[in-house]
Amino acid sequence: MASKDTEFVVAVSLAADSLFTEAGVMLPLDDPRQMFDHVERVMVAEVDGRVEGLAATVTLDGGTHLEQLAVHPDHGRRGVGGALVEAVCAEAAGRGHDRVTLTTFRDLPWNGPWYERRGFSVFPRPEWGPGLVRQWAVEEEAGIMVRPRIAMVRRLRSPSRPCPRGPLPGSNDP
Repeated sequence: MASKDTEFVVAVSLAADSLFTEAGVMLPLDDPRQMFDHVERVMVAEVDGRVEGLAATVTLDGGTHLEQLAVHPDHGRRGVGGALVEAVCAEAAGRGHDRVTLTTFRDLPWNGPWYERRGFSVFPRPEWGPGLVRQWAVEEEAGIMVRPRIAMVRRLRSPSRPCPRGPLPGSNDP
């Protein structure tokens, strides 16, 4: 992410959070800028030259962890989020990681079920590494466990679910 994109990424994150409020999910207020203090990478998706989506990742337990995926609601259901997930998977595979993990709300249609349609499955707690255990604890302390949450994993480099490489919608990056 270029530093010029920071304010746009913050705006996208806050706009995406409004979907939770509309669904009756009351999350604690947070400042998306705090995420930049600990994430390693932030990919952005541009549509018509404007930042409309982001994927923020960290390395946990030797794999890539998707800390946040957000798409501006005005550009939802157009493939931006799916393209970002595929880009995260491709980047993770390129780094030699064998999986992408995330935590999400189990039952919200644009959370657990959405990721499941993109090749993620429930990640059983006995298989978590210490990094994911710590991540879960941080989320509990932050007060976001207001509805049932799950950890999910997508195994990479599987012949049945390869990570395709390609540009993000509206992006000039290969």
